[in-house]
Amino acid sequence: MGTETLVTEAADRRREQRGWYFYDWACSVYSTSVLTVFLGPYLTSVAEDAADADGYVHPLGVPVRAGSFFAYSVSLSVIVAVLLMPLVGAAADRTGRKKPLLAAAAYTGAAATTAMFFLGGDRYLLGGLLLIVANAASAVGTMLYNSYLPQIAPPEERDAVSSRGWAFGYAAGSLVLVVNLVLYTAHDSFGLSEGMAVRICLASAGLWWGAFTLVPLRRLRDRRTPAKEATAPGFRQLAATVRDMRRHPLTLAFLLAYLVYNDGIQTVISQASIYGSEELDLGQSTLIGAVLLVQVLAVAGALGMGRLARTHGAKRTILGSLVAWTVTLAAGYFLPAGAPVWFFVLAAGIGLVLGGSQALSRSLFSHLVPPGKEAEYFSAYEMSDRGMSWLGPLLFGITYQLTGSYRDAIISLVAFFALGFVLLARVPVRQAIRDAGNAVPEKI
Repeated sequence: MGTETLVTEAADRRREQRGWYFYDWACSVYSTSVLTVFLGPYLTSVAEDAADADGYVHPLGVPVRAGSFFAYSVSLSVIVAVLLMPLVGAAADRTGRKKPLLAAAAYTGAAATTAMFFLGGDRYLLGGLLLIVANAASAVGTMLYNSYLPQIAPPEERDAVSSRGWAFGYAAGSLVLVVNLVLYTAHDSFGLSEGMAVRICLASAGLWWGAFTLVPLRRLRDRRTPAKEATAPGFRQLAATVRDMRRHPLTLAFLLAYLVYNDGIQTVISQASIYGSEELDLGQSTLIGAVLLVQVLAVAGALGMGRLARTHGAKRTILGSLVAWTVTLAAGYFLPAGAPVWFFVLAAGIGLVLGGSQALSRSLFSHLVPPGKEAEYFSAYEMSDRGMSWLGPLLFGITYQLTGSYRDAIISLVAFFALGFVLLARVPVRQAIRDAGNAVPEKI
């Protein structure tokens, strides 16, 4: 292969990587502004307005404490995603046409998020329905997006490329949160009510998601799957995927570890604003500022941990981040109410480990995927990422329902990080990479 050809291929790969980064830029605003900051407290307030004298709402006749409705909705959205992702992943690998499926997932989620503008009064059921649709679509879209990583980056580039993608996402989240903070804190100056300002912030995240998804859709390339590698449709493929993963038990062992510790990460992300507002008596402006701090530090954390991985290996760096998560979350249990300074300290700790732990987990898993099965295996990965992250919100909601204490609910999540550490430490990743049929990087 000539030098000119290699240069051309490298340039094409860089262009595709830059397009790939922009899906994180597009969809991360949903995760930040909607799921982490605004929707939890706002939907909880809407549910409280609709609650009976005992503080319960009754969706489909089931008594649910209003403060648990958001957590249960997140949990249900994840179960929907679990049913969809293996089917979509199988279709992507079977046809090689990921972009149309990515577009469908992205614009379904963007439309549902934009429709949150109409969430007001006592329409808690509408809020729950839109959350379920948007969150499930986000999970499916992210699964397809992640499955491009082994195709656009050789093994030696994946930690850096994955970390840059996360950094792009956190940078977008920071930028939009600054605008949200201005709009929310100065809503009177704009002639808006507090509720209207929140609804505009929710809807703007959907518009952002839809607009910037155009960039990856233009730059990413579909790879046709050879006929001999074509997969079966529907739930037959899900069964085939499970059987195939059983032939790679070390890959499955990593997924189990990731399922456990990432369940804790996702639950902290989705429930932190409720903990701050309901248990610590912090205002919405303080919560927005804290999440903004998380976003800014997560950019540095993702890039910094990417550099640490080049020196110490991705596995050791992830294990170190899980220790930091455990210490940070345990400290959060003891935060005094009405003390925003300590909440900002906690947010700083979360920000420094959040982006890196997720980015390095994604790049590490990419080495464990057998060639030609990227979307199929990343559907299982995304089930472990957002798809199986219903246990944490469910535990959080049940703990609050039983005890009425958000402190008890938040401390229960420490178990996910401790157990995840033990499970990941037991996985021999070099052997797992060899068993998947991939080259083992010098540092892993």
